[in-house]
Amino acid sequence: MNGRGDRRGPREWGIDMTDLTRAAGRRWALLAAAGALVAGGIAPAAAAGAGQRDAGLPRAHDTTQAALDAIVAEGTPGALAAVRDGRARWRGDAGVADLATGEPRRDRDRFRVGSLTKTFTATVMLQLDAEGVLSLDDTVERWLPGVVRGNGNDGRRITVRRLLDHTSGIFNYNRDEGFLARFTGESFLDHRYDGATPEELVGIGLSHPPLFEPGTGWEYSDTNYILAGMVIERATGDDYASQVRQRILRPLHLRATSVPGTSAAVPRPHGRHYSRLYEEDPNAPVYDVTEFDPSVAGSAGQVISSTRDLNRFYAALLGGRLLPREQLREMLTTVPIEAEESGTGGAPAAAYGLGIRSDRLSCGVTVWGHGGQVPGSLTRAAATRDGRHVLTLNRNGDWGAQEGENAVLEAEFCG
Repeated sequence: MNGRGDRRGPREWGIDMTDLTRAAGRRWALLAAAGALVAGGIAPAAAAGAGQRDAGLPRAHDTTQAALDAIVAEGTPGALAAVRDGRARWRGDAGVADLATGEPRRDRDRFRVGSLTKTFTATVMLQLDAEGVLSLDDTVERWLPGVVRGNGNDGRRITVRRLLDHTSGIFNYNRDEGFLARFTGESFLDHRYDGATPEELVGIGLSHPPLFEPGTGWEYSDTNYILAGMVIERATGDDYASQVRQRILRPLHLRATSVPGTSAAVPRPHGRHYSRLYEEDPNAPVYDVTEFDPSVAGSAGQVISSTRDLNRFYAALLGGRLLPREQLREMLTTVPIEAEESGTGGAPAAAYGLGIRSDRLSCGVTVWGHGGQVPGSLTRAAATRDGRHVLTLNRNGDWGAQEGENAVLEAEFCG
């Protein structure tokens, strides 16, 4: 079994993808999620949606729409994108939201965003830093005494900042063999509603020795962001979901965005989420994996949103509406990602900040955002540094080449 078939570029856009090249089925997106079998080897029709352009948009989006169409032609059931460019808006779609009914994708569709959740988590943490509730240079031990200990792990030597920029060295819990045995392949059909507590997930990560000394390397790890969520709760005396709603969702009126906790449902309206369960065989059965307990992703990957809401979020964040200047500067202070982890064959140069990533496109434009993968859903958000030009893309299938997503960004930002 292989995680994403021919998808290349480990950790591209913040997705933990190293294990695609190391072993079959090694990704956190294989968490407990599955549903009814749709059909064996379904190849959805590549029905292209007509992109819709609002008045005042400064340029055509034919190439962006063509890149969406190509993703569906390659085998994804449906693709959806939305753009903010100053005061103008554009949306495009291709393929279908539901293989059974043929219903098209809609711009109001909600979907699981996976690791884009990390930008929400980091934003809350940086707001707390601005308010003096905590400091990025606080140790994890200060807020979670005795939690990060054992097997060479030591929370007294790891700061909050090192959690947020993935330089802590803490092992990624979703690479644990026991965890994978439950939540990869057809076994997750039996475990999709199991869920997990943050303490359980962190315990799995800490059962392994650190990958490197804190601050001496970079390794994408969801365990970092589970711990970050725990720090938020300890520092505020409130639950993680409530803090995200209070600090981000309500002020920005992100009505399509939710933090589901243990709820397995995706709020309506939504398309179906489809997976081949990461089988390498292109004729592998396709499953409807729309429902699962997202607590196995927690503050690292459980958020549900829409293209419109995500565009509004990243525009507000980069535009300085959510963080003071100093904290936004901290968020955008990056550490380099190793070349072999930035993609292959001329992929954009990449670096990681605090819950956000920068990529330099072929035309020299640098975009900021994140990417995420959960069963049945692939999402990317990218924006210019000032937040004026933003694109969010979602695919309702978790297989296919990453080059298709890169092509959408290249088409939109390079023209």
